[in-house]
Parts: sequence; C-alpha cells; structure tokens
Amino acid sequence: MFFLPVILLFLVFYFFLLGGLFFFLKLGLISLAFQRLGLPPDLVFILLLLSLLGSGLNIPVRRLRSQRLLTEQVVDFFGWKFRIPSAAASDITVLAVNVGGAVIPGILSLYLIWRWASLGLLFIMATLVVTVMVNRVARPVRGLGIATPALFPPLVAALTALLFSAFSPAGLQVAPVIAYVAGTLGTLIGADLLNLNKIADLGAPVASIGGAGTFDGVFLTGIIAVALTSI
Repeated sequence: MFFLPVILLFLVFYFFLLGGLFFFLKLGLISLAFQRLGLPPDLVFILLLLSLLGSGLNIPVRRLRSQRLLTEQVVDFFGWKFRIPSAAASDITVLAVNVGGAVIPGILSLYLIWRWASLGLLFIMATLVVTVMVNRVARPVRGLGIATPALFPPLVAALTALLFSAFSPAGLQVAPVIAYVAGTLGTLIGADLLNLNKIADLGAPVASIGGAGTFDGVFLTGIIAVALTSI
C-alpha cells in the first residue's frame, strides 16, 4: 500500500535537505563522517534517498479491530502536517511497516551493529536511553497513530552518542555509528513498538511502524548521524 506520511510541501523540504547533504558530500566536508560509518559516502547517500522514496511504501502485517475511523484529513502535530489516508473499512486499522522509515534504517542499523560488534554494549545502552526519552514525548494522535516531534529523536541521539563515545577507545570517531543505531532503533522502539497497544483506540485507518509521525525522527536521525563529526 502506498501513501505519503507527510504532505507534499514537507516532502519537498526533505528533498532540499538531502540535496544540501549531497552538495556538502561533493565538497568533501563530511566525507570523513561517512567513512566512520564504515560505508562509502555515495552508498550512504543512496540509502538515505531510498529511505525518503520508501517513505510512501507500507507493508501491511496485521488488521486490528478499531474504533470508528476518522475520514481523510490533514493532522497538524508540532507544526508538521500529516495526511490521513482513507479507510477501506469503517472499523479496521491496518498495521503496516514503513519501508523508508523502518525496513531500510533497520537493516542498515543491524549491519552497523554487526560491523562494529565491539561497540555492542554501547549500542545497547545508548539505544535504551533514546528509547526511554522518545517514549516520554511520543503522543497518540487520533486518526494518525503515534507521533513524535521531528527534531527531538535526532538531537537526543546525537547528544547520547557524544556521551557514550567517550567510553570507547576510538572516542568521537564512533559517535556517528552510535547515533545512527541508537537514534533509529530507539525511535522505532520508543515511539512505535512500545505503543502498539494504543493503536486500536486511535481510529487510524493505517498505523505504520516507522511511518507517519515517526518517519521524521528516523530520517533526520540518519542525516545527523552522518554529519555529527563534521562539526
């Protein structure tokens, strides 16, 4: 099933953001940060682009009996506007997994955990911190699902990564890796997975893990993780 998690104006903003990232890449200003992720800079850019393009693709995994669903409308949350898709049935919520906001970032996070296995304990601790912090600010939004302020997860992930990287012999060199893994997994767990029991009460036609109000945090976390050590 395909629908965009944000209205077109905000999607244009994301493309401009990604375009700016590509510009700085070509200037070589943050190539070092990409290399510290253990991936070629161009490959990371492609993965971020695929995350953006995949934001409108949701894989249905389950149908939930729900309260009376809201009709199609635009929901405003912390200044970000989300479009609610129309429902095929009046009392069914489709639980789905968003490709751009969950599948691709999740796979990349698992690869980084495998690639940097020596940071296993730091990954766990940092992810736990981000999970708790994001869970505290995540809010059920009727008709939409679970939403978080767009900039909160990446900022928490960045600060947490800077803190825990001090416990690694490599220091700040591993901060982008910790930020990406903790920010991505912490946002998905804290915002979506720990709130699955609330989904059926929100009247949302589609509740997407990693989509809607969570996609912003996951996508921006990826960019901040890449740019973290370029400062």
